[in-house]
Amino acid sequence: LEQMYDEASFSSSNRQIELVARESELDKLANDIAVLRSQRKEADRRNQELAAESKAARDALKAEKKRTAELDKKVERLLATLADREEKLDRREKELARMRERPSKDHAVNGGTHKADEVQGIDNAIAKLEGDRERLEARLTALARENKRLKTDLAVLETAQPEQAGDAPRAGAALREQMNELAAEVVNLTMKLEGPDSPIAKALATPRDERQDIGERGISLADRVRALQKANASN
Repeated sequence: LEQMYDEASFSSSNRQIELVARESELDKLANDIAVLRSQRKEADRRNQELAAESKAARDALKAEKKRTAELDKKVERLLATLADREEKLDRREKELARMRERPSKDHAVNGGTHKADEVQGIDNAIAKLEGDRERLEARLTALARENKRLKTDLAVLETAQPEQAGDAPRAGAALREQMNELAAEVVNLTMKLEGPDSPIAKALATPRDERQDIGERGISLADRVRALQKANASN
């Protein structure tokens, strides 16, 4: 009986040791599960953040593509406006040529010196307007090229990481600002060609509370033209 008791006691001790070992294993597994759950929760949170960032980037790119399309239309309108201004310049040049071709007697009758000064003044004005037109055409060509590059960049950014898409809105905003400045210069050139009776000059003279700003958000087109006039007057 004593031997049987010893064997039973030894077996019981072994069982207790096994139970303690199993309990330790269970505690370790429970800790591992808790860690994995925490990691899974963090991964889910990060996935949600990435999904939100990706959606925001896609929305920003979509909005920028829309603005770029609007810039395309503005470029086309400005090109058409410049073409119309070029026709007016051509007409002015023809008028000047006719004045030069008048017989010298007409100059004598009407005051040759005065008429010569008038022709010279018109000649100088046309030369300046032609210079302005050529400069605006060069800027417009550069802006059209920049707009095309921006559209290419937008297409690339559509497949890029969300954090890389942040440059597109900034580039588009800078291009729109240049386009607004160019539009003001085209309007200013048009007003010069049309002379003192230009409808543009009358519109600019209208009090601000009675006119509708036609520029984009921020500085209106009319205010930009006024700033150009002020700058020209000070030079």
